[in-house]
Amino acid sequence: MEIEKLGGTTERLYRLVAPLVMKPCILRENNNYPFKTSMHHIWFIAIEEERVVGFMPVEIKDKYAVINNYYIDKDDPDLLAALLREVIRHYAGQYKLQSVTHSRHLSCLLYTSDAADDK
Repeated sequence: MEIEKLGGTTERLYRLVAPLVMKPCILRENNNYPFKTSMHHIWFIAIEEERVVGFMPVEIKDKYAVINNYYIDKDDPDLLAALLREVIRHYAGQYKLQSVTHSRHLSCLLYTSDAADDK
């Protein structure tokens, strides 16, 4: 698996995520909340065998980097942890991280956060 980092308004981002974010089943997983992006977002896209298997947009707000509206194929905890580690690695020391997290992913978020603190 490869994790690609893209600006929030890049053409490649739209080509990669549009097929997913417009699917009703994916929107249901996000509690029917639309996915948003802007020039203040950086997206971390997980690609496996030329297929997007997850993404995690991060919006920069003052002193915070905010994770929100992410997608993890089949709620795979290893995929979620890999994306979180990449976000943590990218923003460590620059911004405080905040996350709007689905309750079904809380244990993975807490575990990954503890592991990042150990480094």
